[in-house]
Amino acid sequence: MRLNNRAPTLEELMSALMNTYSRLPVSFTHGSGSYLYDTDGREYLDGLSGIAVTNLGHAHPRVTEAVRAQSERFLHCSNIYHIDVQERAGALLTERASMDRVFFGNSGAEANEAAIKLARLHAHERGIEKPQIVVLEGAFHGRTLATLTASGNRKIQAGFEPLVSGFIRAPRNDLEALASIAERNQDVAALLLEPVQGESGIHPLDAEYLAGAAALCKDRGWLLIFDEVQSGNGRTGSYFFHQQLDLKPDIVTTAKGLGNGVPVGACLARGEAAETFAPGHHGSTYGGNPLACAAATAVLETLGEDTLMDRAGPISDAIVTSFDASLEDDRCVVATRRAGLMIGMELAADCAALVPAALEAGLLINVTAGRTIRLLPPLVMSDEQANTLGAGLATVVSRWWADEARLAGAA
Repeated sequence: MRLNNRAPTLEELMSALMNTYSRLPVSFTHGSGSYLYDTDGREYLDGLSGIAVTNLGHAHPRVTEAVRAQSERFLHCSNIYHIDVQERAGALLTERASMDRVFFGNSGAEANEAAIKLARLHAHERGIEKPQIVVLEGAFHGRTLATLTASGNRKIQAGFEPLVSGFIRAPRNDLEALASIAERNQDVAALLLEPVQGESGIHPLDAEYLAGAAALCKDRGWLLIFDEVQSGNGRTGSYFFHQQLDLKPDIVTTAKGLGNGVPVGACLARGEAAETFAPGHHGSTYGGNPLACAAATAVLETLGEDTLMDRAGPISDAIVTSFDASLEDDRCVVATRRAGLMIGMELAADCAALVPAALEAGLLINVTAGRTIRLLPPLVMSDEQANTLGAGLATVVSRWWADEARLAGAA
């Protein structure tokens, strides 16, 4: 695009895009490990990983080489043919997940759509005419119409009605509510939940609740579906979070870190659920294409051979410890919740202003649910970088809290 024989400005280029994001005033040119670099050459410590995507950091050599080598062969062919690299990725992923079969899509939302379709088809085959899926308050499963409906966030649903029928919402960590739903509804086909809720402010569900929910599903014949789109691929210290609790869902979905930046999602299933789909029931043009599966294979092999997943706990501890030690007034923190490298720091007031303030300080963070700082750093972050992230964030928060106090005093 050239306007009046001159190069377009960033604002003019952005005008071609639909207004779906509130973008920060920065554009990155490249990354390395835990750092990104902007057009002025400034360095930023990445505490967000593209929202839990680049678990292996930026420009990871193994992923880079896999993508380069595959791009020199071919990028895509239809799923009407055998795709060797897809079958390799599928074998590695099902082994890591202790699942029987996998369907590859392009995103977490698509993986969850596949899981919803799979649960409905499984229910129809059992004679349930209008199957219902139980979902939880505070959940986030995607932005397609079905996954939007399954999400427990009225803000992102508003304006997109009519929503999709077939979902029953329950409060999180409430086994009595699940039991009540089971007694009152004979058409429930499945329970869909995130074992660690991310968008709602990092809420790991209680281990007792998850065990009880799994037992109820088994007793009632419901499929148990775990959405590990954000919590999977090593982010919480094991390949999937539920593996730390020795639970076995019937279906598990993932995406984000699976391709370390290359779009790929997966819906995995075991037992009857794994045998439910037949040719024609589901599909995806790009799903599981050679490029995406080359990246996924590199990620799976790297996580399988290295000890990177063991780093989730130490990095998390270093960030939180340095943050707490450097914070000037801990009254601003209501709670800290975490599962490995999913860290949520809930503050005493809405704190969206911290995102641009942290950017100015050379730190990439996120604020979710209004007042919770969400950190999703990569597994390759060093202890020194973790300490820098925690201490630097504490400085930003301390300044913000002092400003909040001054404003409150002036009022």
